Amino acid sequence: MVIGFLQAELSIPEAHSLKDKRMVLRSLKDRALNKMNVSVAEVDKQDLWKSASIAFVTIAAEKDVVEKRLAEIAEHLRSDPRYVLLDYVTQLL
Repeated sequence: MVIGFLQAELSIPEAHSLKDKRMVLRSLKDRALNKMNVSVAEVDKQDLWKSASIAFVTIAAEKDVVEKRLAEIAEHLRSDPRYVLLDYVTQLL
């Protein structure tokens, strides 16, 4: 069993309130859950309007599957114009 972890730092320049931020993050989480077999949570910066720290976790029997899912998540994060992906880190356990 292999566990994959990806934590991403996002900037949401169009957010003018926590409600705007949560709307963007909810859409991001819902699409990730529907397209990929991952768990998602906002792990830091909950009270900041224009910043977010999101963590994704996935588990599979094979390392290749986990690495592929993490790459898909990173690509998904890069492709959405509503926010800017500032940085991300991945880890396999």
